[in-house]
Amino acid sequence: MPLGTLDRTAPPLFNQGPSALSKLIFFSALALFLMVADARFNIVQPIRLGIGAVLYPVQWLALKPVQLVGLGERYFEDLKTAQTKESEARRALALQSERASQADTLAKDNARLRALLDLRQTTSTPGRAAEVLYDTADPYTRKVVIDQGLNNGIAPGSPVIDEHGVLGQVTQVQPFTSEVTLVVDRDLAIPVQNVRTGARSVAFGDPTAHGGGLELRFMQANSDVQEGDQLTTSGVDGVYPPGLPVATIDRIDRRADSAFARIHCSPVAEVSSARYVLVLAPPANQPAPAAASNAGTSKKEKADAKADAKADAKADAKAAARKGDKKGDNKKADGKAADAKVDPKADAKPDAKPELKADLKADPKAAAKPDAKAAAAAADKKAGPAR
Repeated sequence: MPLGTLDRTAPPLFNQGPSALSKLIFFSALALFLMVADARFNIVQPIRLGIGAVLYPVQWLALKPVQLVGLGERYFEDLKTAQTKESEARRALALQSERASQADTLAKDNARLRALLDLRQTTSTPGRAAEVLYDTADPYTRKVVIDQGLNNGIAPGSPVIDEHGVLGQVTQVQPFTSEVTLVVDRDLAIPVQNVRTGARSVAFGDPTAHGGGLELRFMQANSDVQEGDQLTTSGVDGVYPPGLPVATIDRIDRRADSAFARIHCSPVAEVSSARYVLVLAPPANQPAPAAASNAGTSKKEKADAKADAKADAKADAKAAARKGDKKGDNKKADGKAADAKVDPKADAKPDAKPELKADLKADPKAAAKPDAKAAAAAADKKAGPAR
């Protein structure tokens, strides 16, 4: 077919109507008109409202996936933040509870130590503070281990007390630790004294009574004991200082078929929860510096007294010797005066006169006696020729 005979027009299927340029001009003018009209007269507002109402469900459905994704992200972020804060809160709560428990423990320890110091002040027995480390593994004994041993001066047999009273006795000593047998152990016995009546007895450990207690054995059924009586150490054994609280009588069983009563006691010490204790020195092993000083002082005083007595005796002897010399001098002077009076020739001698005068001046009273004797002798001589 020749080229001039071909139809150059578009087929009906591809018929596009007006040209693109005409469409651009038309719609641009329409948009400009609508903008001006909407700005001036709001003629498009109802159309906008209607279109917004129709498109709102579509918009809501279109925004839901985006919102769900955002909510999921925020959920996981909030969950992570909440978990982090919870872990921090739990950690802080655990630390606070630990501090609170430590504060309670410190307060209790402080109260126990203060009570222990008060009890230490009430007794003059020297002691050393110790801490209970653990209970022994033997289920048939009641013993604990403390942190003081032979290197700290702990001796076997030393009594152990807590802030309430007697806890037990040191039975085994290691270089750094010691084993303490509690008062409720069946192998331990303590001489006690009833505070109310003054009666003495012996308390034995009875671990089966009320979970751990003591028993007064060999007490007569008619003994004067009552529930609530306080028992203290009597001190007769030379191990426990007298006057330390031991137990309280809580039950008395008197049986008609037995001459002895079963007396159960509760220890005043915390045998199950003691932590800080005081290890006392046995009275037999206590040093006596005060007695030694008193003995030294008494010896010095005795020596001083003896020296003073000797000095006084010497002074008295010297005084007596001086008095005896004076009396001898006086007697010699009296004899010389008597000789001078009796012998008239001696009176005529010039040498006798000064001696007589000196004797008279020395003791006029003593010289008066020889004069009287001399006068009596002269009178006798005169009476002799007359007869």
